[in-house]
Amino acid sequence: MNYQDFQQTIDISKDHLYREIYLANRDQIQVKKEKTVIRNLSRIFNAALKISNEKGFQAMSMRDFSKETGLSMGALYSYFASKDELLDMLLRQGRQLVMRILRQHIQPIGDPVVKLETAIRIHIYLSEALQPWFYFSFMEAKNMSPSEKEKTVASELYTDQIFADILLEGQAAGQFTPRDPQQSAGGIKALLQDWYVKRWKYAKRKTGVDQYADFIVEFVMAYHRTPST
Repeated sequence: MNYQDFQQTIDISKDHLYREIYLANRDQIQVKKEKTVIRNLSRIFNAALKISNEKGFQAMSMRDFSKETGLSMGALYSYFASKDELLDMLLRQGRQLVMRILRQHIQPIGDPVVKLETAIRIHIYLSEALQPWFYFSFMEAKNMSPSEKEKTVASELYTDQIFADILLEGQAAGQFTPRDPQQSAGGIKALLQDWYVKRWKYAKRKTGVDQYADFIVEFVMAYHRTPST
């Protein structure tokens, strides 16, 4: 699978994320026209990303939002009651979307080697398709409410466990060299995060998403595959 294959087989985009946010929160979002909601959620999220990069999410005001989005204060409050609610809404829904797609594409696979490669590629390609959300969620983790922070930590550990379980499967099948699966899973996750957190570094090197995915797969496999496989 390459990134083009991923885009053709998986319906994922920023608009897809905003649609999921709308569907999950339509009881509290006062605007009922889906196209309008998706368009304005895009403006709101882009504004949140831009302003948080400049001054930090907690330092931005509703007036900053209004100015950047071109939406009135009243219009903004029809989507969320507070900044914290907006932050929780964006982070929670994006996290659920990513976890669902990742699970859907690795659970049917029986071969641990194929499963590990697929998990790595799906995660990298998801972070490419939703790079602003991945970067924003990473940078704003410190500003989450205690309940959302707890859920984010649980999600992080859950992702680590996905990779650890695949490595254990491969070790049991004799396809992977016995190594600490939890330590390895944490190292894999750090490599995946580097793609969307330090995008400038790879842009400067002119490294594309497929090139990076190929490298990570080769790097991880070289460390874990047993010589005979």
